[in-house]
Amino acid sequence: MNYPVWVVPTIGTPWVIGMIAIFHVMISHFAVGGGIYLALARRKIIVENRQDWLPLLKKHAQFFMIVTGVFGTLSGVGIWFAIGLVNPSATSALIHNFVFGWAIEWLFFAVELASAIVFYYSWGRISDKLHLQVAYVYAISSIFTMVIINGILTFMLTPGHAWLSSLPSNNETLMFWYALFNPTYWPSLMLRLLAASSLCGVWALVSFARLEQSPTRDDMIKWSVTWLVPAFLLMPIGFFWYKAMVPAENQHLLQLGIATIGSGAFTQITRIVLISIMASSTIAAIAYFFAYQSPKDFTLGHAVALLIVALAATASTEYAREAIRKPYVIGSYMYSNSIRVQDIAKFNNEGYLANSIWAPKEGPSLTPMKRGEFVFRGECMSCHTLDGYRGIKGLVASRDSNGIGNVLTMLHDRTPGAPYHSFMPPLAATPAEIEDLKIYLCTISHKKLLPPAVPMAAPATAVAPPAQGALIAAR
Repeated sequence: MNYPVWVVPTIGTPWVIGMIAIFHVMISHFAVGGGIYLALARRKIIVENRQDWLPLLKKHAQFFMIVTGVFGTLSGVGIWFAIGLVNPSATSALIHNFVFGWAIEWLFFAVELASAIVFYYSWGRISDKLHLQVAYVYAISSIFTMVIINGILTFMLTPGHAWLSSLPSNNETLMFWYALFNPTYWPSLMLRLLAASSLCGVWALVSFARLEQSPTRDDMIKWSVTWLVPAFLLMPIGFFWYKAMVPAENQHLLQLGIATIGSGAFTQITRIVLISIMASSTIAAIAYFFAYQSPKDFTLGHAVALLIVALAATASTEYAREAIRKPYVIGSYMYSNSIRVQDIAKFNNEGYLANSIWAPKEGPSLTPMKRGEFVFRGECMSCHTLDGYRGIKGLVASRDSNGIGNVLTMLHDRTPGAPYHSFMPPLAATPAEIEDLKIYLCTISHKKLLPPAVPMAAPATAVAPPAQGALIAAR
């Protein structure tokens, strides 16, 4: 790792990205689905001559423009800021490999913002046909932003054989299209478009529920509920398609959670998937029985509650998507602690600190405890905190120094089938650095350093006692 570590107490750096990203996904998917919603609603007004929809749709367009244009943009910038601090190596790799893709995405995003503003402020000032065309420009440009971003996000899980094979020759940038349209690209795009349809319906319910009671409002609430239908009918198909394209080693995490759900071993993904399913079912029930069946009685409180449940569904789904990528941040290329797979042998031979420009120089002040701290910061703090989220003090509380050393050795050797092998990166370090890390962990957890455990000696072979004459001779 060639960058300093950003230390975030208690919650750790992963949740900094997580909290911003979940909020952003809620809005960015609304921006995509909502753009299609506005275009089709505007077309419906023209084709069916529903002029009574115009005032309410304009209010929804204003709500849409503020939520997506302000909060969506700010949270998007926040994600860039966070990932650059949390995992600069992975961010650099994504920029290096997808600079052309990012440029395309930003171009479409600029068109998206401009057309949203034009759509709202040209209301009643241009012809219906031209106004509808502006709505289509927004819808198409927003879809293309998702087309690009989806490719980059799925690349992090499945870079693809062609891209990975190009690494020794340093020609990975020539594999742009292979990397973008990677194995999980199409099922993921299907799932995201369905989620966009669902979320735009949920946000529309919030928008219309805050308006005064009227028959037109009730019609638009019922029409908004229908946007949830495609997601609930087709998402299972998209999920099983996506699961089929996920590499076996990543599927193992989900299967492990299901197989050990009774024993309590690594069931996080299983629990998260169950939360997503239950939250989605709750959304369907509330939307149908409250919004569709009784739109007159559907209040802003109901709509906000529905939005909160949608937030839980989105958060759990995004968490599961991130979790199955472990132990990598970019599949089979870079581990979650920013160490590249190709550098493991080098770090084991030369030392992790020797290859970090941020490690302090050797000297009297660089004690084993201090060296161990720098190894911990560089190799462990991308996922762990000291005493907060995944707090290391709690994880080593039940082990003595020899037990801690055994765990570190197991992480270094990373034997297939060993505990933590599926979701923790290898400990890339020399034996001396592993010992320094053990000293650091024992010190912060107030563990007494014990002498290394000595293997039990084999029982001695029974020997007949010497004769008494031999004893006398020996004297």
